[in-house]
Amino acid sequence: MSLLTALCREPEMTNTKQINSEKKINKLLQVVADLRDPINGCPWDLKQTHLSLIPYILEEAYEVAHAIRENNPDELKEELGDLLLQIILHAQIAKEKNLFDMKDIIDIITEKLIRRHPHVFQNKAKISIKEVEDSWEKIKCKERPLNNSKTPISDRLKLKIRPQPATKAALIISKKASKNGFEWEKSDQIWDKLYEELEELKDALKKNKPSEAETEIGDVLFTLINIARWHKISIEEGLAKTNQRFLERLTYIEENIGDTLHSQSKKKLQKYWKLAKINLKH
Repeated sequence: MSLLTALCREPEMTNTKQINSEKKINKLLQVVADLRDPINGCPWDLKQTHLSLIPYILEEAYEVAHAIRENNPDELKEELGDLLLQIILHAQIAKEKNLFDMKDIIDIITEKLIRRHPHVFQNKAKISIKEVEDSWEKIKCKERPLNNSKTPISDRLKLKIRPQPATKAALIISKKASKNGFEWEKSDQIWDKLYEELEELKDALKKNKPSEAETEIGDVLFTLINIARWHKISIEEGLAKTNQRFLERLTYIEENIGDTLHSQSKKKLQKYWKLAKINLKH
């Protein structure tokens, strides 16, 4: 059985279904290869590089997240396809340079999953989620040892957050720091820290010091992320819901105000904002 067949295999799947699944994947791989054909390919696809595709793979990942939040299976199916296309494009570009191909990608993630889940593939032990997370970290450290480093924790964090957006990086840093003793004893202490950082931000803004204010707003956000972590709240999901609520209220106002927004008075806009909150019930 080929690796691609194994990837698509489902419990009790018939041989016909296995063959069809492999054919479909091979067809997609061939379509992408044809798009990159130097003579008959698509000019846009031929122009792409690993670097030029970065915005697209990030965009498609966010589209997948949006479809999940919307609980829309049809949209999720389509967006996962778009994300898969990005992965295959990168594999094809690498294949053309004799670096690696799709099979290598599948091999490395398969081996990594087996290696990092010894409780499933080796000793068959029942362990808790906490034990799984601890085991995962230990195995990762063995895979990428930082020999002779005097600062292994911070060195590993620098590597881990390098590709992450700042909010995700802050959460990763906070979680790791808390596991190594840098943790508040109670949540009230974090709130005190937030109020302290807010005052420092206000002071920097009053002094009209943009660079200092930028630093202080970073401290405020870092503290808010720690509050979210402490209470097991997702900052990403919270902000996504706020964005959605705001857009729903804005849509309501545009539909009901009877004219363009920029021509309305502040008083009228505030009135319709309150109506939007009441009628949309959020």
